[in-house]
Amino acid sequence: MTTLLRPPCDEGVIRGAPGVPGCAHRDKPWVLAATILGSSMAFIDGSVVSVALPAMQADFAGSVQAVQWIVNSYTLMLGALILVGGSAGDRFGRRRVFVIGIVIFTAASVACGLAADATMLIIARAAQGVGGALLIPSSLAIISASFPDDERGRAIGTWAGFSALTTALGPVLGGWLVDALSWRVIFLINVPMALVTLAIALSRVPESRDPSDGAGLDWQGAILVTLGLGAVTYGLTAVSDHGWAHAAVLVPLIVGTAALIGFVWVERYVTPAPMVPLDLFRSATFSGANMMTLLLYFALSGAFFFLPFNLIQIQGYSATLAGAAFLPFTLIMGALSRLSGTLVDRFGARLPLIVGPIIASVGIALMALPGIGGSFWITFFLPMTVLGLGMAVSVAPLTTAVMGAVDEHHAGAASGINNAVSRISGLIAVALLGAVAVKVFGMTLDARMIALNVPPDVRLVMHEQVASLAESQVPATLPPDRQQALTALVQESFVLSFRIVMLICAGAALVGALCAALTIRAPERRRAR
Repeated sequence: MTTLLRPPCDEGVIRGAPGVPGCAHRDKPWVLAATILGSSMAFIDGSVVSVALPAMQADFAGSVQAVQWIVNSYTLMLGALILVGGSAGDRFGRRRVFVIGIVIFTAASVACGLAADATMLIIARAAQGVGGALLIPSSLAIISASFPDDERGRAIGTWAGFSALTTALGPVLGGWLVDALSWRVIFLINVPMALVTLAIALSRVPESRDPSDGAGLDWQGAILVTLGLGAVTYGLTAVSDHGWAHAAVLVPLIVGTAALIGFVWVERYVTPAPMVPLDLFRSATFSGANMMTLLLYFALSGAFFFLPFNLIQIQGYSATLAGAAFLPFTLIMGALSRLSGTLVDRFGARLPLIVGPIIASVGIALMALPGIGGSFWITFFLPMTVLGLGMAVSVAPLTTAVMGAVDEHHAGAASGINNAVSRISGLIAVALLGAVAVKVFGMTLDARMIALNVPPDVRLVMHEQVASLAESQVPATLPPDRQQALTALVQESFVLSFRIVMLICAGAALVGALCAALTIRAPERRRAR
């Protein structure tokens, strides 16, 4: 049951489901405005940062490991805590948690914009993830609590539509800001958005909570899953510097694995209110859909992490044009996702979940074909269009499969788990594929320098920069022709590592299609008693 805690509504109140008063006519547009603005901050940051990564790497002279953590520190905290954030809103007040999330996210955004080095930026990004884990689930919860049943679908659709629009515009806006001003501005623009959101939320958004939620929050699970994912991610990220056999890799992987095993044990036997009810995974469809989510979003996250480096550092595109490369993907997703929902009604979820990842795999594989140069429209616009089509076919049926595999009273948990899985897959992809890219880049560069008879001392200098990938700097003391030849080797070596990563991502999407073929069945949903 949900109750509104603001003063009693007047005659403008629309009554919804029993026990859910809804909110006044005049407040509903403001509720939508606040939730759209608040969640858009998190969505925009998630999409613009990828375009700004090459500029951040250049400013901080950082390795790929540092760049990985700029992404992963945010994803780690968001993915690990988003379920707790939703539960906290139900228990302590959705508006209150929403406001706290905005305050944390905004303060962290300012810290990001003012960061003096990569370490400070990584810490601030982690704090952004904590804020996002509070405000994103609270946004939808506020809408659900404020609108009656007959208006809720339209309200959520409006929220989703604006969220898709801001996500689409994010890379283009971010690229333009990087080119015109600085990457720091993409974080600082959150401040005016936050001030407007806070003003609306505190004055016009009604408070609500679930008074029946007396089991408390699963802090034990949250701590264990954060520690586990963080340690595993650290270990995978350290592979590029130390190799698999080094203690700096093995110890975090062992600690992380032990923490994740402890998390499963706590969820199963200890906590009275598990953030991940393990009984849901008894459904083959639910388990298969989440495994497919892991594979498909692993592929998508890996491709999107490395693509801006190719576009900007190798192909020579501006950050604005690199951001524009993401537009066909997002626009097709926005235009066709609703239409793809009709495919479920006609064919069921299984067929679209086989066909969609296959199309997405083709789109990612097409990114592996270009070398250096070539038409933007053929080499990048076309693959992004195909990838967008594949994801548009996949997303709605995937949600349907997840939600159709559980009882109604587990719908919130099922949705939260699937959301967390999609984010955690990105965490793993960036960490693991970064190690693969560095290894391939280093081996290729060494072999080509030997073939070109590069002197040992120069090879040593270049080998020490392998972790920087395409940002590796050629010694300025070399003659111009040797500098040019060595720069070409760096670019060619990165292109090969990029191709390998894209093919791995395409393979992951294909395995996702196979997973769907083997596990997705007719809906198992049952009415709650």
